[in-house]
Amino acid sequence: MNVDETTIATELRRLADTSRSVNGQAMAARAVAGSRRRRLSWTLAAGALAAAAAGTLVVVPITRNTAIVTAAPPASGPSELPSNTPVQLQAVRDCMPLGGPVDGMDPRKRRPLDADVKDFRELVVYRDAVGSTALVGSKAGFVLCTPQKYKEAFPGVPLFTPWGSTLPGNLNAGISGPLTVDAYTTGTDSNAMSDDDQSGGGYRVAAGRVTQEVTRVEIDWADGRHTDAAVANGFFIGRVPARLKADGKHLDTPAVTVTAYDETGQVLSRKAEVLFAPLGPNYDNAG
Repeated sequence: MNVDETTIATELRRLADTSRSVNGQAMAARAVAGSRRRRLSWTLAAGALAAAAAGTLVVVPITRNTAIVTAAPPASGPSELPSNTPVQLQAVRDCMPLGGPVDGMDPRKRRPLDADVKDFRELVVYRDAVGSTALVGSKAGFVLCTPQKYKEAFPGVPLFTPWGSTLPGNLNAGISGPLTVDAYTTGTDSNAMSDDDQSGGGYRVAAGRVTQEVTRVEIDWADGRHTDAAVANGFFIGRVPARLKADGKHLDTPAVTVTAYDETGQVLSRKAEVLFAPLGPNYDNAG
């Protein structure tokens, strides 16, 4: 590649002159843009920026570009619901036998505002040695679904929660960077019970949304236990058996920490002190 040294020197002087009035980020952008137009390497652009900042002229050796620099994707959640197999769709229907999410005050009644079961898809499922809990969602919100051994004594209650906790809700509502925790709550899984157990098989569950660069989500349950959540389709969910407080009657629900990693193991986002909260919308503020 032929190099016009006069042109390079002129460009370096121009960058040095403009460094007095242009901020560092703007300089970097202009240097990179200039290097691309003239097929100069990233090394040249970085050297030019350093020289401009120091107010001196430095001749930088020219090398071929060896890396592709891409901007980080915008922090937005999943834009579509995943496709489901017939088995998954049947699991969604089994979760909502009344045809949709139910009223938190009366699980025998539906809330028409929360849409129909046909609008929901299985988003991601966490499975352990005992059973499973699924994050099941529509474009407006989600429910948690745990198949039960004793369906009459400990039925699964599909309480609707809008994305972003604000009605009417949508898939990008309330997004907070690469990691958004939409639920930290408790549930029951009667598969964890022995026949004489009356505890209900309590579980603590955390779930939410992630951006495409997130490949692993870890949940620190604040009691010495850690869980790698299931991650799929831009969503995550994890659970752990609940423990009782010292009184022996109430479930212990300390604040948890949720951390998202990329494929190299780098931390992309960490949500500390995530507080326990029951699911369900606030219909008084529905508008």
